[in-house]
Amino acid sequence: MFLVIASEAKQSRAARNTLWIAASPAAPRNDELRMSLSLFLLPFFAAAAAASAEPEPSPQPLTVGETVTLEVLGVERSVNIILPLDYAKDPEKRWPVVYQLDGAVTQDLMMGVGLLRWNALWGRSADAILVGIETKNRQRELLPATQDPAERQRYPTAGESAAFRAWIANTAKPMIEARYRHDGTAFLVGESAAGHFVVETWLQDPDLFTGYVAISPSLQWDFEALSRRPLGDQQRPPLYLSLADEGGATESGMERLLAALPQNQPYCFSDRRKDLRHATALHGLLPEALHYLLPTKADWLADYGIVLRCDRQGGDGG
Repeated sequence: MFLVIASEAKQSRAARNTLWIAASPAAPRNDELRMSLSLFLLPFFAAAAAASAEPEPSPQPLTVGETVTLEVLGVERSVNIILPLDYAKDPEKRWPVVYQLDGAVTQDLMMGVGLLRWNALWGRSADAILVGIETKNRQRELLPATQDPAERQRYPTAGESAAFRAWIANTAKPMIEARYRHDGTAFLVGESAAGHFVVETWLQDPDLFTGYVAISPSLQWDFEALSRRPLGDQQRPPLYLSLADEGGATESGMERLLAALPQNQPYCFSDRRKDLRHATALHGLLPEALHYLLPTKADWLADYGIVLRCDRQGGDGG
């Protein structure tokens, strides 16, 4: 067997540089040649077969948290619990608890836990147990009754926030405290109608939580009635408040509430009327609210542009 390259000058252009296997009396037959090539390529085929025979990695469930189904106001709902990543590593450690309203998987739960974890990663705020409380009918569960005819017509089921708050106080919160290692501190977070619920709870039952976050609360509800309630001189737990581009009665209700806060009241008001829309307020300000209520000793945050912006503040923050 030998290889011959034909390149004679008299050959046509189509025949030039043609590679063929020339036969001679000593050359092998076609079947012998195929056998030789097969033996030569066998190790490569074997290696390819071995590689393809390796089992593919099997996907495993990614467990984010736990869920419990409870009933209130005649409706079942999920209470979702997401523990800190290090919760199991130190069985003696106890943690703060952040209660997030509108906390279903299909609501704000994943955003809330993502921002909480991001804050903890940077040392912006302490890590915590996150409890997401699902709402089913937000106006019914989060708002008190209204005397505004237009609101009553638009939201005829609204007005049972007191019953929903009692359920949180007597059922949901005791269940969490009995099952999980908490450190005795608890923070309530809400936005829009849930923000109104936060302010109402802070006014009526301030000792229920250690701190409160009301992002763009719906203070226009019921002719701004919540902002008209007398506060007295009682110092309540720290309160984080914010406004976005809501304007109108929401804005005037907030201004009235801020003006009525006692001088010794700890609070942080973030004025984002020129920066944020109502639809983006929670996304933009929850990291800042957690920074205010769950501070750490990190001294590098400002180097990375991570700052707490309190355009107005009072009490311990004043």
